[in-house]
Amino acid sequence: MSETAAAIAARVEAFVREVIVPYEHDPRLGAHGPSEDLVRELREKARAAGVMTPHIFADGSHLNQRDTATVLKKSGLSPLGPVAVNTMAPDEGNMYLLGKVGSPEQKACFLSPLVSGEARSAFFMTEPADEGGAGSDPSMMQTTCRQDGNHWVINGRKAFITGADGAKVGIVMAKSEDGACMFLVDLPDPAIRIERVLDTIDSSMPGGHAIITIDNLRVPADQMLGASGEGFKYAQVRLSPARLSHCMRWWGAAARAHEIASAYACKRQAFGKLLVDHEGVGFMLAENLIDLKQAELMIDWCADVLDTGALGTVESSMAKVAVSEALMRVADRCVQVMGGKGVSGDTIVEQVFREIRAFRIYDGPTEVHKWSLAKKIKRDTLAAG
Repeated sequence: MSETAAAIAARVEAFVREVIVPYEHDPRLGAHGPSEDLVRELREKARAAGVMTPHIFADGSHLNQRDTATVLKKSGLSPLGPVAVNTMAPDEGNMYLLGKVGSPEQKACFLSPLVSGEARSAFFMTEPADEGGAGSDPSMMQTTCRQDGNHWVINGRKAFITGADGAKVGIVMAKSEDGACMFLVDLPDPAIRIERVLDTIDSSMPGGHAIITIDNLRVPADQMLGASGEGFKYAQVRLSPARLSHCMRWWGAAARAHEIASAYACKRQAFGKLLVDHEGVGFMLAENLIDLKQAELMIDWCADVLDTGALGTVESSMAKVAVSEALMRVADRCVQVMGGKGVSGDTIVEQVFREIRAFRIYDGPTEVHKWSLAKKIKRDTLAAG
């Protein structure tokens, strides 16, 4: 890592541990994430500490992916850390996309309030599965857009839209006659209606995950990202770094859960000795160390690939599978080591377990990534004769 990233990461870690961790039992934390009031309070403290959006500089430049990993892992040491320092999903991925492909005017209008932490965003891609809409397969997209003078008109339904409730900026995907398109929209908008916010296993993201109806949404033509039909190309620009940043943040959460479980095992006695001295417990903690290190190396390897300028689609799929599965094992062992306390809300271990279980599905389930990798194996093998 660079010296700059190491210094930023140290400040972020100190801030999360000293300032944010005490908020982990705040009554403003609900089933659909922290309240808007709590988000504002945490971000005011982050600004005062100089750690707001720490991976993006004042001139708009961005840490490379390897250095971003160093910082985002520290932000993830608390489920509230990414919310406080503005490295959370979907905002982190949306900021990255806008920074790469947005026009100067679009950046001024939509990116600046995100980088400052004054606004949250939502990415409207996934659609209801029971209606045959786009989920892990974006090519199934049913939301449509058509040009009407100097506007585009969008209609459709979206599902599992993270942070839509309370977001100020939206990126909406729809299909035109040319193919997929992306639009930047100001929120709230009466044409975008939240049907309901789903009750899901995870609870760390403000606004939760919503079912959305889009009814004759009119968007000025200059708020389209790029040109009509280029939406999937821009989705690829966003998706590999975004799924890797998920790995970074949840690595931090799993590492913290391991700290808590280790501390518990080193002070709790049963059957005449400390828990950690029982092989069944000590070996689980040892396996955690191995999984955490392997996950960290996968993150750094994929980050290095992205830093060459490659899309890293294959590498990010491999990292997403390896890291999410390894961190699930870590979180599960932490719960097991702590027994009854591990399934209670007394520590964040129980929440980390729930969050990482959801992470195995978000940004592509393990099985979809394996299927994609298997297709590549077949393609490469047949091409080699």
